[in-house]
Amino acid sequence: GETCEIARLPEELLSVALSLTAPRDACRAAAVSPAFRAAADSDAVWACFLPSARDLPPLADGEPPPRSKKDLFRRLSGSPILLPGGLVSMWLDRETGAKCYMVAARELYICWGDTPQYWTWIPLADARLEYRCTVY
Repeated sequence: GETCEIARLPEELLSVALSLTAPRDACRAAAVSPAFRAAADSDAVWACFLPSARDLPPLADGEPPPRSKKDLFRRLSGSPILLPGGLVSMWLDRETGAKCYMVAARELYICWGDTPQYWTWIPLADARLEYRCTVY
């Protein structure tokens, strides 16, 4: 059958083009044609959506290593990973690949935070909801 002209480009070239987009765009492109699907599933594309190796959080002990960069992205965007120290967690935004952090409220420096006249800690049923911050 006939194929569109863009599908005749080498997979490496399509991968480079897709790596310049966002994760959501790469997933959408995979639905266009088999050529785009192969390019969008390549490790070269998903490596561009992941943080640098020094910024990657350690996975849980006993957790099997991801089979591909795309699987690693799915793992990091699926649920937060607790960072060493247990007071900060990190995940990737599924659509943009932005690094997101959740910081324990008690880890923040709050000017006059120990002065009841200015600041009072209000306990919550779920302490993880005390404060949430996203960094792009």
